[in-house]
Amino acid sequence: MNGRQRGIALISVLLVMSLALLIIGGVLRSHHLSLQSSGQQLQQIQLRQLASGGETWALLLLRDALQDAKKPVERLQGWTDMAPDFEVDDAQFLIDIDDLAGRFNLNALLRQGQVDQVTLNRWARLLELLDLPPVQLSQVGPLRELSQLRLLPGIDARLLQRLEPWVALLPTEAALNINTAPALLLRALGEVDAATADALARQAATTPWASVQAFTQDPLLSGQGLSSHGLGTQSRWYRIRVRVTRDGRELHLATDVGHDPKTRQLTVLQRRFLPMNSHERPR
Repeated sequence: MNGRQRGIALISVLLVMSLALLIIGGVLRSHHLSLQSSGQQLQQIQLRQLASGGETWALLLLRDALQDAKKPVERLQGWTDMAPDFEVDDAQFLIDIDDLAGRFNLNALLRQGQVDQVTLNRWARLLELLDLPPVQLSQVGPLRELSQLRLLPGIDARLLQRLEPWVALLPTEAALNINTAPALLLRALGEVDAATADALARQAATTPWASVQAFTQDPLLSGQGLSSHGLGTQSRWYRIRVRVTRDGRELHLATDVGHDPKTRQLTVLQRRFLPMNSHERPR
């Protein structure tokens, strides 16, 4: 009888020990996951801090370039894939500054509640050049986020991704800067062929037009009869894009800034952390 009781006691002890080991194992696994999660959160915080540092550097660079009102920044030559003049161990930076006035302003399609026909024609040509179906933006009104287009039938993520590098959401009165617009957008202004648009873009890079009239009367556009409506030679809105990579992890930050030509000050309008597959800048 005593032997049987001792056997039962031994089995009970083994069961208790097994249960204790299971509990300890669970605690250790939970602790490991917690440490892993904390490590990932710490890495994310570090990436955000590094991206903020890159943004600050780019803001200073842009501010200095815009200080002289007599020499406006017409085309941001070499301001793509820049590396900042500071170093962080094991971190890589790529920074570029994009002139948003060189993009098609979607909000210019509606002026005081009415569809702007000249801008609408340019919009239709842009969609055709991008091999995209017609999109009637008058159905959604003024836009604050590009994602608002998802309210329209037939608009999906692929279409928005295709549009993203070419459009901006600026105030209605913001004009398209002919000195920073890429060749594709110059083609959308009228019946401008690809070769002419490429030549115009190259000319703007070296000898920017002083006025819209000088642009529309350029010999390259002889006989085109381009409308000067909605065109300009100045910029007030820019986008700073920072890509930082460290320890195999990557973070993208896009910061929209506005420039006040009177005070010559830059104001941050919006910051966004972008998905890895974002392709905002035309390449």
